[in-house]
Amino acid sequence: MADWPVEELGGKTLLQAANTPYMDKLARMGRCGRLVTVAPGFHPGSEVANMSIMGYHLPTVYEGRGPLEAASIGVELKEGELALRCNIVCIEGDVLKNHSSGHITTEEADVLVKYLQEKLGDERVRFHTGIQYRHLLVIKGGDKRISCTPPHDIPGQKFAPYLVKADVPEAEETAKLVNELIAKSQELLAAHPLNKKRVSEGKDPANSIWPWGGGYRPKMKPIGETFPQVKSGAVISAVDLIRGIGRYAGLQVLDVEGATGLYDTNYENKAAAAIEALKKDDFVYLHIEASDEAGHEGDIELKIRTIENLDKRAIGPIYEAVKEWNEPVAIAVLPDHPTPCAHRTHTAEPVPFLIWHPGITPDSVECFDEQAALDGSYGLLKEDEFINAFMQ
Repeated sequence: MADWPVEELGGKTLLQAANTPYMDKLARMGRCGRLVTVAPGFHPGSEVANMSIMGYHLPTVYEGRGPLEAASIGVELKEGELALRCNIVCIEGDVLKNHSSGHITTEEADVLVKYLQEKLGDERVRFHTGIQYRHLLVIKGGDKRISCTPPHDIPGQKFAPYLVKADVPEAEETAKLVNELIAKSQELLAAHPLNKKRVSEGKDPANSIWPWGGGYRPKMKPIGETFPQVKSGAVISAVDLIRGIGRYAGLQVLDVEGATGLYDTNYENKAAAAIEALKKDDFVYLHIEASDEAGHEGDIELKIRTIENLDKRAIGPIYEAVKEWNEPVAIAVLPDHPTPCAHRTHTAEPVPFLIWHPGITPDSVECFDEQAALDGSYGLLKEDEFINAFMQ
C-alpha cells in the first residue's frame, strides 16, 4: 500500500489520503519506523520483500519465485529441477497487454494449463495449475542462470525485447527452450475454445505463458529454529508465493473461503481466520494483496478503497478481538514494498511499519503513513532487524 505523493491528492500519498483510524491508533499507541525490504542487488519482488520481512538472508536462501509457487501448490522439487513461476498473460499483437489475462479465474486457467501439459509437457517439461493467472513450469535439468522479466513490469510494452536471455553460455539451451514454449503456447492458446469464448464476452484472452522467477528448492530454515518462541505458526494469503514462503518457514497454510488475492477478497474471513489461529498459534502472518493489484492497475481511487478496507475490515476486527486477551498479542502492520499507481509496478524504497503490544512505550508518531514513519523511534531498519524487534 506504500506509494508516492500524488498531485491530485494535494501532494499526499494514498496512505495519507485514506481514512485509516485503526492504523493511526496503533501507530499512536505503538512505535513506528521504516524497513528496507529489498536487499541491494535484488529485484523488488513480493517474494524478496516477504522473505526479508521474515528475516531470511536473501543472498543465502533466495532461489526465485518459482520454487515458492511449487511449495504452495504441493509440488516437491527434486534435485536439479528448475521451477519457474508461469503467468498466463494477455498479449495483443506484439504487446503484452496485462500480466493477469484480465484476472482470469482459477477454474478457467486450470483448463488451459492442463491443455498445455497435454500438448507441451513431456519427461522434461511439466505444467502445474496454481491460482488464477499464477502457475508453475518445472524443467528437469534446467539452468537457472537466465534473465526473465516479470510480466507485471512491462504492461503495454512490446514483449519481444523481454524474452528470456541466457546469463552464461551453459544456460543458452534452457533460454531457448523457454522461449520456444512461449511461442508454442501462443499458437495453442489463441485457438482454444475457452479463449474464443472470453473474447466473445469482451474479456481479455489468456493467450500466452510468461515464465519467470526461476530457481531450485531453497535452503530455508523454519522460523521456529531462529525464534524458539514460535512453536507453531500460520500463514494466511490467497497468493501462492506467500503460501510457499510460509511452508518453507514451517508455518501451516490456512485456506480462507472468499480469499481471492484481489480487491474483492473476503477481508472479514481472513481477519476471523487470523483471530482463530492466534488462539492456538504463536505467530500468524496475514497477507492481503488488494492494494498491490490496485497499484499495478494505476487506479488511485481503488487503491485508497483497498487501504481503507484493510483498516476497517481486517486490522480493526483483529485489534478489537485481541486487545484485552489475557495473553498479550503483538501486532505489526506494514506493506511488503511500494507499488506506486504512477509507476504501476514495485519499487525498492523503504516501507513504513508500526509495532504495537500492550505496555509498549509509544514514540511521537501520531498517524501511520510514509512521511510520519520518518519520525518513528525504530529509525531505518534492514535485514533481520525488524523481525528481531518484533519477536522481542
